[in-house]
Amino acid sequence: MSSLPFFFTPVVNDWGETTYQPTTAGFTAMILIMVAVFLAGVALFGKQRKSSTKQLTFSALAIALATVTSMIKLIHMPMGGSVTLLSMLFIVLVGYWYGLGAGLTAAFTYGVLQMVIDPYILTIPQALVDYIFAFTALGLSGLFSKQKHGLLKGYIVAVLARYFFAFLSGWIFFGAYAADYGFKSGVIYSLAYNGAYLGAEAAITIVVILIPVVAHALAQVKKMAVE
Repeated sequence: MSSLPFFFTPVVNDWGETTYQPTTAGFTAMILIMVAVFLAGVALFGKQRKSSTKQLTFSALAIALATVTSMIKLIHMPMGGSVTLLSMLFIVLVGYWYGLGAGLTAAFTYGVLQMVIDPYILTIPQALVDYIFAFTALGLSGLFSKQKHGLLKGYIVAVLARYFFAFLSGWIFFGAYAADYGFKSGVIYSLAYNGAYLGAEAAITIVVILIPVVAHALAQVKKMAVE
């Protein structure tokens, strides 16, 4: 991070770790990148002007809802990560509505926004894995946008993809904490730690998705989003 002093400043947290907080220039740069990628994605993956406008509106609304619900933490883990109020579902919906390209664009935008709102940055690689790769992976729901039970399939695959990157981060960057939680292996620690909160939120969300009235409502919202 020393190569980017203009964009990040070091801060010692309560655990004695040196983390990096974005400077004003850093926040500005991230917001500009986020907006530029989002608008470019809508322009690229929206087929017509009318549909692009609707896609912009619905995607922005989904990102906003995901951001708000991500702040409602039902369970907060001690080393980061939490069970939120279905926040991943709202990002997954964009891919379910508009396909892979739009889903990845919205998920990337959401990842940058999370880094702006609640940054926990040790190194550039760790920030990329935790914020950019992990959250962008939620856009893989778009692979199933035209399939039967596409939302359920897309959600499961998207969460598993995010789990993969969360596992990599926990193993590579936070494996040293394994012994503090009674684990001898950083691999097992990361699998268990990240699986606990992501698995809990996924289980809750899947139950909600399978409720008939909710499933019907989500199907109607998709019709509104794409027609």
